[in-house]
Amino acid sequence: MVNSNGRNERNKKNNVHTFAINSEGNINENLEIIESIFPTSDLVKKILMIDEKPALLIYLSGLVNEQKIDSFINNINSHKKDFELFVNNNTESTIRIAKIEKSVLEGKSVLFLDGVSSAFIYSTENPPHRTFMPPNIDNSLKGSRISFVETYQANIALLRRFIQIKDFRTKQTEIGTENRSIVSIAYLDRVVDEKLLLSVENRISEIKIDSVLNANQLAQLMERNQFSPFPQILTTERPDEAASAILKGKVVLILDRSSEVIILPSEFITFFTSIDDYSSRTIVASFNRLLRIVALFITLYLPGVYIAMVSFNYEVIPLKLLISIGESRAQVPFDPLFEAIIMEITLELVREAGIRLPAPISTTVGVVGGIVIGQAAVQAGIVSNIMVIVVALTAISSFIIPKYEMASSLRILRFPIMIMASLFGIFGLVISTMILIVHGLSLKSFNTSYTSPLSPIIFTQLKDTFIRMPLNYLWKNQNKNIKKG
Repeated sequence: MVNSNGRNERNKKNNVHTFAINSEGNINENLEIIESIFPTSDLVKKILMIDEKPALLIYLSGLVNEQKIDSFINNINSHKKDFELFVNNNTESTIRIAKIEKSVLEGKSVLFLDGVSSAFIYSTENPPHRTFMPPNIDNSLKGSRISFVETYQANIALLRRFIQIKDFRTKQTEIGTENRSIVSIAYLDRVVDEKLLLSVENRISEIKIDSVLNANQLAQLMERNQFSPFPQILTTERPDEAASAILKGKVVLILDRSSEVIILPSEFITFFTSIDDYSSRTIVASFNRLLRIVALFITLYLPGVYIAMVSFNYEVIPLKLLISIGESRAQVPFDPLFEAIIMEITLELVREAGIRLPAPISTTVGVVGGIVIGQAAVQAGIVSNIMVIVVALTAISSFIIPKYEMASSLRILRFPIMIMASLFGIFGLVISTMILIVHGLSLKSFNTSYTSPLSPIIFTQLKDTFIRMPLNYLWKNQNKNIKKG
């Protein structure tokens, strides 16, 4: 964020020149104004002679294409006789300081002529960028092996490669009161819901903040219920997933300087689907989706169920298994809740350490650390063998969930569910489930129910939820809507 005191000091320092440059076109005074706005070492100032009059060319060195700068200077020298015509045809003139400041920050160069009251802006942008790479977070099994980058023009071009339809539209706006960023709203005309589009535009206009640097920050600002444990907005780095969402009538937000885009609206079920499901056969894709739903319940409830049964409802456990659990816990001095919390926190520590370390080391830490700590904890009598199995199975289940935002939320929800199970047993699990269901039913993602199409039930969309019907059944209505558009 931008420090407001520093911003006020800069504004006071430059309050004389906040509107326009020197009206008489004095180069020295204009240079003083520019240097007061950009007191930085990477501001390049070149003095030129045009028709025996001095001229000043300024730009920020890291944001421009030096070849374009050289070409511009050569063109100026070769068009001295018809310089005015050349400048009018190739540049944009302005007298406003705000316009000059914005142009320089975008990588454009600005030319000042002695005795001329206007400045001339020339496009020389060449911002830092990287080549297209495979996705890092949303791994691709059978889909596209390319991800978004940090420039919004390239990301829109990627979407156009996947959606070659004339009705593909983009609208552009800006966000951030001090450090402004470009937000592009991508959608399919006559397929998107106009109310959804209007709602997205209004929500963006309501955000008043100094700076937004990436799509995940923007997603947090756009969520209506920011204290909910469930993520209500989906981000992705895969253009094929974003294109698929647009074809379904959804809206995609592309933020400049961010390698992820936002998909709106985002229902609960979308966090358990993957774009790769549509590249697999129906039976395989449906099995994988059902497996993720099973993983959801294991991730949320397995430690809680173990704690409830061992602490309260041990009569439901088969006798032989109960004896085995008793023998395993005979040397453990802690109650099941504290035992589970120890193992869960240890697992989270190992997980976070693996994320922060370099890739070759993180694998070793994850595997060796988990095995060594688990075995040592059992031998020391701190935890039981069965608790190690429960926590390990829970961790594996959380890895199956394809969207990182949802997997992270479920990891956190596990702890209050374990506490409720420790206090009230199976009844505590029922209460926890009811609270989660009621809360989920109350959530909306841009006028769309978070639990849609399950509540309210939309029968036409159920064929792409827990199971995935064949593609010719799924995309029949979608293709009709596109043709009508």
